Amino acid sequence: MPSMTQADAQGLCSFVDASPSPFHVCATVAGRLAEQDFTELREVDAWPSEPGRHYLIRGGSLIAWSTEGAADRAATPFRIVGGHTDSPNLRVKQHPDLNSAGWQLVGLEPYGGAWLNSWLDRDLGISGRISVRDGNSVRDKLVRVDRPILRVPQLAIHLSEDRKGVQLDPQRHVNGIWGIGDEPRSFLEFVAAQAGVAVGSVLGWELMTHDLAPSAVVGERGELVSASRLDNQGTCYAGLAALLAAAQRPGPAIPVLALFDHEEVGSMSDRGAFSDLLSAVLERIVLSRGGDREDLLRAKAGSVCASGDMAHATHPNYPDRHEPAHRIAVNGGPVLKVNQNLRYASDAAGAAAFALACDRAGVPLQRYVHRADLPCGSTIGPITASRTGVSTVDVGAPQLAMHSARELMGAADVTAYAEALAAFLTPGE
Repeated sequence: MPSMTQADAQGLCSFVDASPSPFHVCATVAGRLAEQDFTELREVDAWPSEPGRHYLIRGGSLIAWSTEGAADRAATPFRIVGGHTDSPNLRVKQHPDLNSAGWQLVGLEPYGGAWLNSWLDRDLGISGRISVRDGNSVRDKLVRVDRPILRVPQLAIHLSEDRKGVQLDPQRHVNGIWGIGDEPRSFLEFVAAQAGVAVGSVLGWELMTHDLAPSAVVGERGELVSASRLDNQGTCYAGLAALLAAAQRPGPAIPVLALFDHEEVGSMSDRGAFSDLLSAVLERIVLSRGGDREDLLRAKAGSVCASGDMAHATHPNYPDRHEPAHRIAVNGGPVLKVNQNLRYASDAAGAAAFALACDRAGVPLQRYVHRADLPCGSTIGPITASRTGVSTVDVGAPQLAMHSARELMGAADVTAYAEALAAFLTPGE
């Protein structure tokens, strides 16, 4: 195992526990960037022409980069690590207050491909953001309630028709209990009080549940990490570590970290991978360095993006669900993901770029192919490649229980993944 395994595994646990929503992911990343002299830029402002370390936030998405030490030419290519900040969960409806059989309920609905049965019988907190009236303007405020407010109860086995459980209906079976009685109770009023604002000033909200069990390094030898939202905060953490390392040792390309919201629901939003966010940032970096559109096109033509998302480790209880010739082991190193129908963006050139990075980092590389008779998930990779024209390779770290409320990965893979991405951001160093 790499020497930093335990420290990095504990660091990932702390990162996940600090980041229950995409908005909190951005706040956590921004805080750590600021500690390393990255400054925030706003999209509505003019950007500085001097070399520097910068980041911007658009809702639940964040892009960071460093031009310190970059070649003094506007057409300098980019090396990009992409990922996403969102994870499947249960989100609060717009009219959340419900009452049934003497129970006070909060109306919830699944976000993304949440594995619903894993959310049952867990103590759930609330996180997200609210938009609050501030005079004649509106400001956003983060919300985080880290105490057991909600619980989605399982049906007792004695009430199941065949004692094999029930097929969960996302409309009827995932509402959260938060009290008893028939008296009306306002969930939004509760949230506003927790945020320290008047309920009448709350104009909009994006609120979601999160499992309150803390992340942990587990196993008799501490070989595993058990946590919520490893898909895809495992990449957010590793990508952040990689960018900070790359900023310390500039190479022939400008290192960029691009973390998008809404990947789990298709990326079709103002801040998802289908938006103009990454393309606009790359263009503005070139323009701020004195370049023009010709320089932008040259820079993009020489750029490469590693689309980072978690990968499926071979499940010991279901080995038949995996491609037999492509076993993927936890603590076996980063995973290159290939799909002939372009559910992943990897091609030979992109695969070579990441393989070289792993070789330079001294970490093993695994290659993943999905079973041809099962539907394959996708990533921001194909979207990023088609939207920007940048050569893109899909990579990740192996895990079990993807899209569950609680996921599992290897502790050594945290370090190996970060080191591989750092080498990718600094080609030819």
